Amino acid sequence: MRDLRYHFSEIENLLQEGEEIQITKRRRVVARLMPAHPSRPPARPDYLARLKKIYGGKQLAVSGSELLARERERF
Repeated sequence: MRDLRYHFSEIENLLQEGEEIQITKRRRVVARLMPAHPSRPPARPDYLARLKKIYGGKQLAVSGSELLARERERF
């Protein structure tokens, strides 16, 4: 309960993100705080569309795995 009182803004942010908060006493759950409305998961960026926008359809001369292998050979 102390955390709820002193860190309410953090707990409120977690609830807004859709998290369920469990209140415990002596390691036993005595209450649960749940968001009033179920939240949808945060939208993830469309990385494939971003890559196509940057590079279009061109092929790179050297693949990422080849670059990594070359880098590892240096050491």
